[in-house]
Amino acid sequence: MDYRTFTGAVEKQMNQRMTGGVKAGLYTAEKNNGIERTGVMIETPGINISPTIYLEEYYQNYKNGTSIEKIVDEILMFYESIKQEKSWDCEKILNYEGVRDRIVFKLINTAKNRHFLSTVPHIPFLDLSAVFYVLLEATDEGTAVMTVSRRHMEQWKVEKDTLWVDSVRNSRRLLPAEFFTMNYALKEMLGGNAGTGESGAAENLLAGNVASRDGMYVLSNKSRSYGAACIAYPHILEMIGGILRSDYYVLPSSVHEVVIVPCCGNISAAELDEMIREINITQVDDEEVLSDHAYLYELKAGYLRRGTEFMTGGLMG
Repeated sequence: MDYRTFTGAVEKQMNQRMTGGVKAGLYTAEKNNGIERTGVMIETPGINISPTIYLEEYYQNYKNGTSIEKIVDEILMFYESIKQEKSWDCEKILNYEGVRDRIVFKLINTAKNRHFLSTVPHIPFLDLSAVFYVLLEATDEGTAVMTVSRRHMEQWKVEKDTLWVDSVRNSRRLLPAEFFTMNYALKEMLGGNAGTGESGAAENLLAGNVASRDGMYVLSNKSRSYGAACIAYPHILEMIGGILRSDYYVLPSSVHEVVIVPCCGNISAAELDEMIREINITQVDDEEVLSDHAYLYELKAGYLRRGTEFMTGGLMG
């Protein structure tokens, strides 16, 4: 069974099993880096927020021997854990004041998103672009977001500079930056006891815990979602320079985080670029690739650069 037939079979079985007027329909979205993904959008009568569950991973499970029936069981179970019980107040998004305190931004690759960027307001940042979205809701189970398009700007009668100023303030408040050792990151990824130390708080060297030292560090936001945007937060790179007391490389490991490596003179920028390209090809989902290039933060100069391009103190100095 090919992927198209598989998605149709999943949609059919879901509609046979759901009750109360709930319906599933196939939906294809253009995601980051121009990647298209197909999922089932589940619509509930009286609820205006419809989750989409993408099916690529389920198709891999099917090819590995999992039955369609079992896959539909898993999808329905996941849906029960994320479904919304009430509608979002649509009146809020009709005017800018209704969403102003929920506008945030993320960084994406400029060259890989030319078509998408032609439809949305954005701010250039080296070979990347900052784009805006409304963080409608954020829970442990996931987030509900709405991308800010040029149509929204016209409807709200708001300028791009205003979006940027508000998104920076909100991102720092709703998605605060966290800077921690690679050792801590690995423990967190493996589900170990990384989340708390003796004080019961997560490791965050930006909060003053500078006793922890490592050869590599990670910068992300509290939610670990599109946390690479933290490199454009005001003063964050400067603060990291003060902690490390040296120039350092910023390695774009994905759209969700960057790796920070203090300069030691043993590796060149060209070698780092080659390493990043190889990791992006072999280890990172196409949708989550941020860039193939390393960036250098020069402590004394106070800017981040790639080649002859540079940014001073994030996009907001």
